[in-house]
Amino acid sequence: MSFQKTASSFLLVEIVKGFALTFSYMFRPKVTINYPFEKGPLSPRFRGEHALRRYPNGEERCIACKLCEAICPAQAITIEAEPRDDGSRRTTRYDIDMTKCIYCGLCQEACPVDAIVEGPNFEFATETREELYYNKAKLLANGDQWEAQLAANLEADAPYR
Repeated sequence: MSFQKTASSFLLVEIVKGFALTFSYMFRPKVTINYPFEKGPLSPRFRGEHALRRYPNGEERCIACKLCEAICPAQAITIEAEPRDDGSRRTTRYDIDMTKCIYCGLCQEACPVDAIVEGPNFEFATETREELYYNKAKLLANGDQWEAQLAANLEADAPYR
């Protein structure tokens, strides 16, 4: 046994095996992507930047039930609501502190009308913390921008909910 150890260390067997493995990978197709110009696939369940969705007629979906605010473990969501003339409630203020958010997806799961969702956008880096305090206007703008992708993701995930 000691003779085999001495012979393998003298003949540099591990280094030769490493070179052989490296050489075998030289002729395989590359698996890297050129990130800013090419993007890899994302799961329909990916949890990225938050968005508030609207109904097809343009009315916002949020009914101010405050379930997302109640279930948020990081307490990152703040909602204020008032009743409308027709008796329904709508939000007057819907804020998310993205610096607190842990992207757990519980707000999305708790929402009975799929108003708040976590979308496919993961490129929302900012230079200041203030830009990460999302208000209702910013969340609705995100929803308008990503609505096609959000609807497709929710439809793909529907059999598992």
